[in-house]
Amino acid sequence: ILLLNGKRQVFVEVPQENFNAIIPMKQNISKLLHEQAKSKSTVVPNPPYMRWVNLYGEEICERNTHNTIPKGGGDLNGDDVAQPPATVKYIHDPKRAPVEVLRPFNNVHGAGFIREHLKGVPPCPGSVGLHNLGNSCFLNSIVQCLNHIEPLTHYFIKGLYRNDLNENNPLGSGGRVAIAYASLLNDMWCGEYSILAPRTLKTTVALFAPQFNNVYQHDSQEFCSFLMDGLHEDLNRVKVKPYVEDLDGNGMNDDEIAIETWRKHLLRHDSVVVDHCQGMHRSHLTCPKCNHESLKFDVYSTISLPITKTKGGGPILLSSCLKEFTTAEQLDMENAWYCPKCEDHVCAKKHITLWSTPDILILHLKRFTFDACHRTKGNVVRSKVEDRVNFPVDGLDLSDFIIGPIDEDSPPIYNLFGVSEHSGTTANSGHYTATVRNSRDGKWYRYNDSNVGITSGDVAITGGAYVLFYQRSRGSSKWGSMENMMKEKQIDPYNAISVDQDGFTQVKSKKKKKKNSP
Repeated sequence: ILLLNGKRQVFVEVPQENFNAIIPMKQNISKLLHEQAKSKSTVVPNPPYMRWVNLYGEEICERNTHNTIPKGGGDLNGDDVAQPPATVKYIHDPKRAPVEVLRPFNNVHGAGFIREHLKGVPPCPGSVGLHNLGNSCFLNSIVQCLNHIEPLTHYFIKGLYRNDLNENNPLGSGGRVAIAYASLLNDMWCGEYSILAPRTLKTTVALFAPQFNNVYQHDSQEFCSFLMDGLHEDLNRVKVKPYVEDLDGNGMNDDEIAIETWRKHLLRHDSVVVDHCQGMHRSHLTCPKCNHESLKFDVYSTISLPITKTKGGGPILLSSCLKEFTTAEQLDMENAWYCPKCEDHVCAKKHITLWSTPDILILHLKRFTFDACHRTKGNVVRSKVEDRVNFPVDGLDLSDFIIGPIDEDSPPIYNLFGVSEHSGTTANSGHYTATVRNSRDGKWYRYNDSNVGITSGDVAITGGAYVLFYQRSRGSSKWGSMENMMKEKQIDPYNAISVDQDGFTQVKSKKKKKKNSP
């Protein structure tokens, strides 16, 4: 590959056109350039397989477009000569396959070129554009946000993930998704590229999630959940997962239920994602017929918030969405709960409250609705709520929403660092962008695929804000304060159930109650 005068075009040989060549492929390129530079007329490329190609992979340039003849210049014989090309060498990890700057689609020249990495200096390390690989803006938007989760990115950049790779986890990808993600992060932070093509990550994810193995648009929140789950399973420190039953906390206090639920969770799930990105909420169900209650604690990675409508079209506050999320509701028959006492599905009363929040808090605004069509049975009408939700850029205080213990050294006060945005009518159409605060320089950048520009956090507060990414503003609370809670109570978090080397749990027999003597 020859790059002339630092321009973004390359002079390449296209082997697919070798069959039409008159001149042998092995020839002196400098001599060819010299002969064409002396010509006054427009020369048709000969051989045709030697072309100027734009690095973006879209345009074919005529010869000598970027290899101009200097005024008054020439060789020792007085003839005008074009400037000789400069050879460019691409530096990469020897263990990694070399980057292909241009590659024909389906090995057919002229059918369109595939975009690859572009060398350049980004506005700040970590603020690199991402090529759209065919409706892949949903991926680009999420990757730009996840890229600035400081503890997670540090974990990958420093290579700490290698010690946790779980190649035998049947629920993971054998470590491939984690490796592809780590490779992309290294390229985003090396400072050598202005635009990257996240092709390896996209194709690797598609191998294990066929729904992404196409060029269709996808829901960025669904992709975020899948990618986070995939990274978790690839890096799960639990090599053998025991069977663990759900805990029904009737008759137990909240502290006991929370601790036992989290200890059971750690028996099957223990990774860097669990450490920083997972919390728990308390779910309370009441049967309307017999008043039987069910109390459970559930682990979450994302909180999906309803968008509350206000009277008179007033501003919608994020705090109002949180209040709606934590307000008791009556389930409908489509979401009916099975009451073990009545032995029937009932429209139970459900009340969810937040027990703990992780260091990295992901909030999903439920903008897309799926309603039954009244005119045609079986059809679904999709619509989007485009009302603007006002959310704080700094100082989101969740103290009033958390019923679990709060650590004074790491209070539940959060600063925004990323927003995945959507424009369009449905989640599977339209376009996704991102507004992200760079964790290095603290400045806000707007990402529209390969385009990167400086902006401010307030710009993201629009009707298109879809997924919000917050980070705890002060301190760190592993497992959303559960680690500190168990330390205070002197409870071993990893000693919930005894497991043998084959993965079987040891179950203690229940003691029989003594019968009262007559």
